[in-house]
Amino acid sequence: MVTQPTPRTVAPTSASSRIDYAGLLNEEQLRAVEAEAGPVLVIAGAGSGKTRTLTFRVARLLERGVQPENLLLLTFTNKAAREMTRRVADLAGSFADVRRILGGTFHHAAHLLLRQHAGMLGYSDRFTVLDREDARDLMVTCLAERKLKSDKRFPRPELVLDLVSLATNLQQAVSEVLFDRRPQFLPLAPEILATAARYRQRKAQLHLMDFDDLLLNLKRLLTEHPTVRAQLTERFHSVLVDEYQDTNKLQGELVDLLAGERRDLTVVGDDCQSIYSFRGADFSNIIGFPERHPGCAVFTLTRNYRSTPEVLQLANAAISRNERQFPKTLVAERPSGARPVVVPALDAADQAAWVARRVLELRDGGLSLEAMAVLYRAHNHSLELQLELTRLGIPFRVRSGVRFFEQPHVKDVLAHLRLVNNPGDELAFKRVVRAVPGVGPTTAEHLWTSLRALPEGLSLAEGLARDEVRTHLSRKSRPGFERFAVLMGRLGRPEAAADPGRLIEEVLAGGYAEVLAAESSPEEGREDDLRQLAEYARRLEDLPRFLSELALVAEFAAKEALGAGAPGDVLTLTTVHQSKGLEWRAVFVLWLVDGRFPMSQAARSAEEEEEERRLFYVATTRARDHLALVYPLSVLPREGERILLRPSRFLEELPAGEGAPYDRLVLASAEAVLGGLPLGLAGPGPMGSEPED
Repeated sequence: MVTQPTPRTVAPTSASSRIDYAGLLNEEQLRAVEAEAGPVLVIAGAGSGKTRTLTFRVARLLERGVQPENLLLLTFTNKAAREMTRRVADLAGSFADVRRILGGTFHHAAHLLLRQHAGMLGYSDRFTVLDREDARDLMVTCLAERKLKSDKRFPRPELVLDLVSLATNLQQAVSEVLFDRRPQFLPLAPEILATAARYRQRKAQLHLMDFDDLLLNLKRLLTEHPTVRAQLTERFHSVLVDEYQDTNKLQGELVDLLAGERRDLTVVGDDCQSIYSFRGADFSNIIGFPERHPGCAVFTLTRNYRSTPEVLQLANAAISRNERQFPKTLVAERPSGARPVVVPALDAADQAAWVARRVLELRDGGLSLEAMAVLYRAHNHSLELQLELTRLGIPFRVRSGVRFFEQPHVKDVLAHLRLVNNPGDELAFKRVVRAVPGVGPTTAEHLWTSLRALPEGLSLAEGLARDEVRTHLSRKSRPGFERFAVLMGRLGRPEAAADPGRLIEEVLAGGYAEVLAAESSPEEGREDDLRQLAEYARRLEDLPRFLSELALVAEFAAKEALGAGAPGDVLTLTTVHQSKGLEWRAVFVLWLVDGRFPMSQAARSAEEEEEERRLFYVATTRARDHLALVYPLSVLPREGERILLRPSRFLEELPAGEGAPYDRLVLASAEAVLGGLPLGLAGPGPMGSEPED
């Protein structure tokens, strides 16, 4: 645990204050708002009024005589900045012109400051800021200039951009990020590094900055030009930062530089909600703040206005295992409610069926679908649930992205299977053949026309081998087309249709896994999506049944799309990462088994495991009234045998027995498996060794 410094004394609110701070804030919030000038760290627990506290802190500084133009308020979204400025205006608008506060995102503030001093860095004061699309276009140009001749599949321009961006925000060399974060591209390292260098060179030549350059160049300005730094630190008497736990290394350095020698710096955040390291967020910024700012005041907000005591009891127990944290215990301001439930289900289908039934029960009890959400660690964990909701006609939105079966990579693989099932499926053929390097829409059309002109009775694989078909191929496309033809030959074996899951694995092994590696980052989990789809497909007896099952989903999605403009009552499905900052009356958390939550690749060290536990904590604290933690005991039969799963370590860590902060609801379908599990799989913790009613 991190030991908290003793808070500095708090100046009492003046009787002549124009704002009734004591009447509008609780004691914890008031202490943070009234803190004396200097470095201040506010650890704001979930649902504790973080934004309110920071807003009142700004108003208090204005009331003490700090001029609006001497305040710098940094947020992570423009929406948050506008909302905060509006609230400050409501509080202090009668005695201060809040429009003169420099408030907004890090990038917004950096942009305004660089406009005044760009010439000192060799840029025109009319430099252009590239949006994401502009930056991609410039990277495409740089790739074209390189005239790559490698036989390896080169990563998409967007992935090279991500590498450069991550390197900037982590303050590391591109080569380091490539080695640590994208090792699959190491064989192409010389070309990637040369392309990244060319991209930076072209930006400088053309007086262009992308969003990351705004921060990097502001840091350069502050470190390379002491006079400018002196001017800016003199201008900003107070610097305030929202969501400080999400700052990356570069942002953390900028905050410290802008605070200057005056060190009148207020940062607000929750170390227990630091969950974005994959984007470059640096946990050491918030956890190491007291060491970087000796004598800082630390204030902790623990009074939670969101959740019931029962939900908070479980959340507090869940996060208590983390060693690196500012210790705190959330205390509910709301009355008691329902106890959370831990629900072991037989398998993923059983898990989905229970959640869907429970959603309907809550709706029948008067709770709207809008007031409910289903959370999961990875997007593919929602596959079975999306199918079940579709079958039952329960409308839902996928906040974590498009619906599972509407994702391009899922459609690509399903197109292979549709073509196996029906070689006359023109749309499926054209989709899969266009994935072959060098085959565009025109070539795909010629190939299809040639195939349809062949004598009847030929298999697809036989047709792809004919000279009159291959004559339309360019030299560049022939190797890839040959690989495609071999794959379709394997997929088209008569016995293959009996195992649709195996067909999906064959598509991945036949080259599509390499396509995914070149076109997406591991964090996107596209290959995991497809392996989850294969796991689901193994449940069904053959390929036609699998495809007809998916046709139901497509029909339901199409009907929903027709009424998309009309407001309606809709259930939310989302990853935990996407749920941060939101709340619902009822929350379901799925797939709480080791390897899924926490994810095996995300818990390889103590630091990574602690971040996964923080993610679990974020999931639990989204719930206001009802919380259900659900997990399957097994995955679907493979070759006739069930594979047992171990409950998430985060469940096993919760107190068991009479002190358990939950009720356990064992489904009838799961009882036999639960009672027969060996101790290593059934316990310790919430599973126990004996099933309960």
